[in-house]
Amino acid sequence: MKHGEQDSFWGGIVKSMGLVFGDIGTSPIYTLTVIVALTKPNQESIYGIISLIFWTLVILVTVEYAWLAMSLGRKGEGGTIVLKEILTKLLKPGRRIAFVVFLSFLGVSLLLGDGVITPAISILSAVEGMELIPGFEHTPQGLLILIASLIACGLFFFQFKGTDKVAKAFGPLMVIWFIALTVSGVISITAHPEVLKSVSPWYAVKFLYQNGLAGFFVLSEVILCATGGEALYADMGHLGRKPIIRAWYFVFCALVINYLGQGAFIITHPEATNILFGMVQWEAPLLYIPFLILTIIATIIASQALISGVFSIVYQGITTRIMPLMKVDYTSSHLKSQIYIGSVNWFLMILVIFIMLLFKKSENLAAAYGLAVTGTMTITGIMMIMIFSQTTKKWKVPIAILVTVVDVVFLSACMNKIPHGGYWSIILATIPFCTILIWTRGQRALYLALKPLDIETFMFSYEQIYAKGKNIPGTGLFFTKEWNVVPPYVIHCIIRSNIIYERNVFISIVRTDEPFGITTCLDTGIGPGLDAFEVHAGYMDVIDIEKLLKENGIQEKVIFYGIEDISTNNPIWRVFSAIKKLTPNFVQFNKLPASKLQGVVTRVEM
Repeated sequence: MKHGEQDSFWGGIVKSMGLVFGDIGTSPIYTLTVIVALTKPNQESIYGIISLIFWTLVILVTVEYAWLAMSLGRKGEGGTIVLKEILTKLLKPGRRIAFVVFLSFLGVSLLLGDGVITPAISILSAVEGMELIPGFEHTPQGLLILIASLIACGLFFFQFKGTDKVAKAFGPLMVIWFIALTVSGVISITAHPEVLKSVSPWYAVKFLYQNGLAGFFVLSEVILCATGGEALYADMGHLGRKPIIRAWYFVFCALVINYLGQGAFIITHPEATNILFGMVQWEAPLLYIPFLILTIIATIIASQALISGVFSIVYQGITTRIMPLMKVDYTSSHLKSQIYIGSVNWFLMILVIFIMLLFKKSENLAAAYGLAVTGTMTITGIMMIMIFSQTTKKWKVPIAILVTVVDVVFLSACMNKIPHGGYWSIILATIPFCTILIWTRGQRALYLALKPLDIETFMFSYEQIYAKGKNIPGTGLFFTKEWNVVPPYVIHCIIRSNIIYERNVFISIVRTDEPFGITTCLDTGIGPGLDAFEVHAGYMDVIDIEKLLKENGIQEKVIFYGIEDISTNNPIWRVFSAIKKLTPNFVQFNKLPASKLQGVVTRVEM
């Protein structure tokens, strides 16, 4: 292997650790602490719990995401929306497509809801480690929440600068974190080497058999070890498949060794409450404070990765027209994935702090955590079964079914969390879900209510007006959804108001179901002085419309676009109208020169 290749091989692994594995990498802070608070630990039950954790990581992360889901991508991109795009191409229109669309909306909403709980539980659980510092044993919980909230505020405040520059430090810091997890785990295992037996699935089966329903409900806390597993697939577009999978094998070993070490520590110290912190303090009291600082850094990195992931999901949602337009800033000139959405950022920050204040302790938060994750995993499983059954990889169907059955078992176990705070998971996911439903239905209803004209009917009147020769010098640009369907505002401008230029160009932007790739097509001579300009762009692409127009020799004098003034008594359409007014319109989203813009209002009855 040449030096350059070796560098990129290890460089990819280090970057993945910083950008992808923060969430799952910080789960050892709270997973066993929460489980032990629920069950009375004895040697047999600890072996069973560690075995469950090990096999959960194998089945739900390695098999479901690293092997199955990551083999499905579109130009290297992954995630729920990508699965939806793959399926809509494979299936015939009908109920199954509607079911897939519903599933993808649900999956996206659950992931966005998760984006609130993850930073809250990660940062709060790390800050709670302060209580083990001598002299800080009786720190009031209110002060710990305040410190956690300040860390969260700092994190959200610096988002607008972009993570491009900071991300370079993320990888190496997470490498140190995983080394620390491995070393602390190894030291603890030497005190009770028999704990290694718990890797056998026999102990997991025995634990579930002996504990019955109580054992089944323990699964709702065991799933905490796999939260963040879905990031392997969702973040695939940032770094590519291979570096993430290679990094996962290192991360998997670090996590397993640490969980085994924590298990050995509980067996030798049954009175311990905060397991990971207690274990490190027992092993190396002098290194405890540096470890605590490293923990807080790791949780900040985990939260950062999740926030970037939320921006990415929202951007995909905007460009595939399932979410309203929002102001998007691009924080990196060379990394397409580096975006900042201010409205989402501040809304997330308020919700994260609200959740911290509401639940007060990380173990209370664990009661709300897991429901969204298992829901997302189940949806991914169902969609993978549907995809594999339609392709040549039918041999993967039984594996996907097995994984989905395990997902459903975990989801059922998490249902018992609903009365204990799990309902917040549902409330948080309901906000984006309702927005998506109202927006997609509203867009369709609005399009029908606008009654656009077909190009043939329009051309009849257009040619008569153009022939009079009273045309304005220069080029007028008109935005349309598709060039051969003429919206009412264009009819209002050209036919009713006789605003007609020497050259008129209908411009339409079509988002393709591929993540990247921009192509343009200029169709001249549709009619006298009338051209059509079509831009086909991937749903992750950032388009510079001005640049594309210049490249195609279009020097526009004025840009017209339609604004709908919605009149309705329907409460749902009123919400749709309010969303439309509050969010930027198409032209503001694409950052066109304000001096050339001319908005034309059309009143619409819905």
